[in-house]
Amino acid sequence: MTADIAVIAHRGASEDAPEHTLTAYRQAIADGSDALECDVRMTADGHLVCVHDRRVNRTSNGRGAVSSLELADLDELDFGSWKAPAGDEERPDRGEAYALEPERSRVLTLERLLELVAETERPVGLAIETKHPTRWAGRVESRLLEVLAANPVPGPVRVMSFSARSLQRVRAADPALGTVQLMRFLLPRHRDGGLPAGADIAGPSVRVLRRDPGYVARAHRAGHPVHVWTVDDPADVELCARLGVDAVITNRPRTVRDQLRRLA
Repeated sequence: MTADIAVIAHRGASEDAPEHTLTAYRQAIADGSDALECDVRMTADGHLVCVHDRRVNRTSNGRGAVSSLELADLDELDFGSWKAPAGDEERPDRGEAYALEPERSRVLTLERLLELVAETERPVGLAIETKHPTRWAGRVESRLLEVLAANPVPGPVRVMSFSARSLQRVRAADPALGTVQLMRFLLPRHRDGGLPAGADIAGPSVRVLRRDPGYVARAHRAGHPVHVWTVDDPADVELCARLGVDAVITNRPRTVRDQLRRLA
């Protein structure tokens, strides 16, 4: 049923606020998101930070690979001023961003995001994507499990990845943790709805469903929930609702949530 489709905020409410900032995640929670999605990468000194790209060039005023920088280096950068506030055509400079809305600009550690979720008055889930390839290989998953164990949250937590090996590491270390196999396209061996060992949730792109809408039913028959990314367009929301997916990952959680309610 449409009303049962979970809305997962992609890098927070990232249409309205800079992705992977506390501001974006606070907004996503206020928008009624069922869960928050984040990407994690490991710094040179072993911290997990919420940054999508391998390099910080796009989303900060710095340069370089996350894996070659220490947390203190990242903490000196501005991760928010590249994106103007909604409705503001003029982007603030670094000083204005820090003075007016410091949460927009600080690099976000996974620990701080977990604290935010733990502080929230209602249960909010987490969908954490491990980014590969990386110089750290399996150390990312082991560090992720350490951080999760030390920072419990009331809502459900899932680990997502395009790397089947990453999910296998997670499953071997913690069989109770949900795992999502992300897919840009369907490999022939997965077209019947099956997933690689170590994954229990299918994570196709919305393009997969546009080309092959029957995939959702096949995945369900194989016993796998379907979480679709990235669902922003109203036509794609309607498609996902019609096919009966289990969750949509979106940059526009409030808008998508409102549309799903209307469709219900």
